Amino acid sequence: MSLALPGGTIGLLGGGQLGRMTAMAARPLGLRVIVLDPDAQCAAAGVADHVIVGAFDDVASARELGQRADVVSYEIERIAPAALAAAAEGAPLRPGAGILEIIQDRAAQKRWLESNGFPIGPWRAATNAAELREAVAAMRSPCRVKAAHGGYDGRAQMRVVSQGDAEAAWEALGGRACVVEQELQLVSECSVLVARSPAGELKVHPPARNWHEDGILVRSVLPSGLPARVTAEAVALATDLATKLGVEGVLVVECFSVEDGRLLINELAPRPHNSYHHSGVACATGQFEQYVRALAGLPLGATTLVRPVALANLLGDLWRDGKPPAFERALAVPGVKLELYGKEPRPKRKVGHLMAAGDTVEQALERLERALRAMRELA
Repeated sequence: MSLALPGGTIGLLGGGQLGRMTAMAARPLGLRVIVLDPDAQCAAAGVADHVIVGAFDDVASARELGQRADVVSYEIERIAPAALAAAAEGAPLRPGAGILEIIQDRAAQKRWLESNGFPIGPWRAATNAAELREAVAAMRSPCRVKAAHGGYDGRAQMRVVSQGDAEAAWEALGGRACVVEQELQLVSECSVLVARSPAGELKVHPPARNWHEDGILVRSVLPSGLPARVTAEAVALATDLATKLGVEGVLVVECFSVEDGRLLINELAPRPHNSYHHSGVACATGQFEQYVRALAGLPLGATTLVRPVALANLLGDLWRDGKPPAFERALAVPGVKLELYGKEPRPKRKVGHLMAAGDTVEQALERLERALRAMRELA
């Protein structure tokens, strides 16, 4: 059943930049958006119809969100199960709580992927320092040690090059459960966005090719330019995953292409994703409009590629002595667009992104780099 147009209300657990851009995509369809967030001045506050101030484990606030919305979703994985259940008392929860339960625990996610026959790299789980030492000893060095819960953009994870580093990693992660992943020799990284409606309609966006530094996405391009075999395999994996999980909403699948020719799944995200922020310029339907359509039970939009686009994240490090970079110089480059999230700039914090369109991926990337160089120049 679809939301009434206009006038239906989407409730979001989380009011960060994903909530902000979702609210902006909902407005042209006549839909209202209410968010629940611990911060009254969250990124979505300036565009959402209402902000319920509450923690992500605040059952009463989550229940209020569900009562005031026609459908509820989440733009962040750190939602307590009790809060999800409370929100779902008043409105359908899309994607369902069972999907988030699998995805928000890295160990549970990897076990589910393995048990369902999906390809992943070598890994071990550790719940104490001794198990972590054993896991590192059993794996080929180097490894990545990641907290099982929480952590993103390179946070709550460490690179371990010897068994002697295991103790330091355990302490650095706060003595909490973690996963140990074999560090892989990567040829490329990509992600695939799949949208699935409550009626089972499914649409896949073209894969995006991604580049990371210190765990943070720094560049992404659409189209990916990856070999046809890799593209087809990534799309097939993502489609199969969305179907088996019974996703209602969107699912993003991050993949690694490794030296021996295999395509391995890195992680899943049951929400819009940083690697598709440029899809609104590159494709007939952007990820946020598609997300809104899927949540609202509306027909999904076409995912046809319209033009090549390159994306760069903007971090708070770009601000010098409180002074913003020269955005006007970046915007003087042909085909460049800027999106800021209304967040206080802090080191390593994503505060916006820059996009550049071109006739080819190469031209889009050249324009993007030119804009970034111009933006960093001192005024």
